[in-house]
Amino acid sequence: MKEFIRINDSDNVAVALMPLSKDKTIDLGDIKVTLLQDIPQGHKFALAEIKSGDAVIKYGNQIGIAKEDIPMGSWVHTHNIGTALGELLEYNYKPVHASITGSEERFFDGFRRSDGKVGVRNEIWIVPTVGCMNSVAKEIERSAQHLVGGSLESIFAFNHPYGCSQMGDDQENTREILADLIRHPNAGGVLVLGLGCENSNIDVLKPYLGDYDDKRIKFLVGQNSEDEVEDALAILTDLAEYVKTFKREKCSASELIIGMKCGGSDGLSGITANPTVGGFSDILISKGGTAILTEVPEMFGAEQQLMNRCENEELFDKTVCLINDFKNYFKAHNQTIYENPSPGNKAGGISTLEDKSNGCTQKSGSAPVKGVLKYAEPVHEKGLNLLSAPGNDLVASTALAASGAQIILFTTGRGTPFASPVPTVKISTNNALYNKKKNWIDFNCGTIVETDTVSGLSEKLFEYVLEVASGKTVKSEDAGYHDLAIFKQGVTL
Repeated sequence: MKEFIRINDSDNVAVALMPLSKDKTIDLGDIKVTLLQDIPQGHKFALAEIKSGDAVIKYGNQIGIAKEDIPMGSWVHTHNIGTALGELLEYNYKPVHASITGSEERFFDGFRRSDGKVGVRNEIWIVPTVGCMNSVAKEIERSAQHLVGGSLESIFAFNHPYGCSQMGDDQENTREILADLIRHPNAGGVLVLGLGCENSNIDVLKPYLGDYDDKRIKFLVGQNSEDEVEDALAILTDLAEYVKTFKREKCSASELIIGMKCGGSDGLSGITANPTVGGFSDILISKGGTAILTEVPEMFGAEQQLMNRCENEELFDKTVCLINDFKNYFKAHNQTIYENPSPGNKAGGISTLEDKSNGCTQKSGSAPVKGVLKYAEPVHEKGLNLLSAPGNDLVASTALAASGAQIILFTTGRGTPFASPVPTVKISTNNALYNKKKNWIDFNCGTIVETDTVSGLSEKLFEYVLEVASGKTVKSEDAGYHDLAIFKQGVTL
């Protein structure tokens, strides 16, 4: 079993892949380091003396500044390093001309919709336009389960607290997210459930849908119905028959859109699971598919690397706006831009936002950036896309689904049971989590510290995703979890 890793030859810290004891001698070939303290798994130790004010280097990049002199062999963490991040920065485009070579076409069994899009599930979604209808939506969900069968895989409601008492862009976000989900190809049929007096009522929402298949999307206004549950069940009975006409068929992996997200990260996230997802992303893109990276605040400190991979200067400019708009969002609310690592992140070995960000962006692989999306904007370009959304797990995952992701890959070092509107694959960074929470975790990357390689696991993950796209359920689906969270930014009336 590997005991430690120096990720880049220029790093002045290494990471413990297992708990390491004080006085243990670490042999890196060119240098030997005797540990001055116990080093927890996922945490860093100094490979050379780092003077106060000097850069701490990991991933070949600066992840912070030493707050004091750090002797060789010392534990390097929040007590002796701090962020070097400022607020708004000037960026220069330094293109690296990244490219991905095409590879053999692969296939999965999906559901082709009337608009040509492909879903990986054939479900009925009940989408309330406003939080006032949440309880009714859940009652309809419970009462409609007898309709599930044949190729209709499930029926569930997506509750949320919004759709009224919102203003401006905040209200627009809700309308656009709801419209994106109503159009999502994983839903073979959708019942849009309105109240009638809300700001984002059905008549207001319809223009956001554009042209739609009226066999697939149905509407019910609660205030216009004497018994909204009974009327909804009648609609769903007919809708279920339509949904059952869809059958799985052979579809190219080039039609897959996969969202990439991390949460509850630890010191191994950027070494095991995130690079594996990055390798997966490159494989998918090599076959003509699409990957979406989000959680913009967790790009701070690693954003220049993404900017340099932009295919052209227009995309570079959009990425600069993506980053600075989010920094201005923090400033507008009088919040510190770089206070991002959570207590769980720090316990797992992440010391600064730069440390977290350089690990987070490993999920993007090496492909060029082909698209930069606003919040709630659907994917337009195949390949790697960057999406504006916060780091919050549920909000960001919902945003990925709304932009078109049929599946989300979610790496975690701490574990989480949450779901999203689409199948959410939980990927553990370490063996302990995988062995402890097998009811949460779908795929384990902790074996990289033993015998597996990142490239080998990336190939395995690609095969696993094809299975999920073809109908294999993930743990959160088996538990019946389906979550929706919209980015709330504005005033509540």
